Amino acid sequence: MTMSLWPDVKPEAARRLMHAAVQSFAAVGFHATTTRDIATAAGMSPAALYVHFPSKTALLFEISRSGHEQTLALVQDLATGDGTPTDKMRALVESFVAWHAREHTVARVVQYELDALPESEYLVVTGLRRRIEQAVRTLIAEGVRTGEFQVPDEKTAARAVLSLGIDVARWYTERARKTPRALGREYATLVLRMLGNSTID
Repeated sequence: MTMSLWPDVKPEAARRLMHAAVQSFAAVGFHATTTRDIATAAGMSPAALYVHFPSKTALLFEISRSGHEQTLALVQDLATGDGTPTDKMRALVESFVAWHAREHTVARVVQYELDALPESEYLVVTGLRRRIEQAVRTLIAEGVRTGEFQVPDEKTAARAVLSLGIDVARWYTERARKTPRALGREYATLVLRMLGNSTID
């Protein structure tokens, strides 16, 4: 995981706190993590955390919102780019899976600590998730129209595509035998076959 995940977050101390929070949330969970744990890991006093974030929950929301916004931008860009639906789906899955492998620690927090968010923040994040799913669903529908994909239900297919990529964050570690890029290519082939594309090798 790199600090470059949050290029728009200022100052650098706030990014350090987000990095420390991700590490602790991933290791022991949101509820078992204290603000002191986060501040200490970031090399700050507990009081310094509140200069940048009003609460531990605010930290989780910023991490989750940012992660979903980055994912939405990636998915929308690739789903609406040039090429056939097959080309776009391959590129989308390769990038989506590679991101979840490369940034597996933050991805686990983003995906699996949603229930810890208060209702208003939860609705913001779930709104982003719906937009991600809709972008994939629209691409699948495009492929169905061109005859490249054959699926019984486009919504279910979109959820399956995303679920495959998201689950990578659950099990992937730096000890994995395949690089994020190689894993993304393999998943892309699997997804295209799942979508009924018969033109791939």
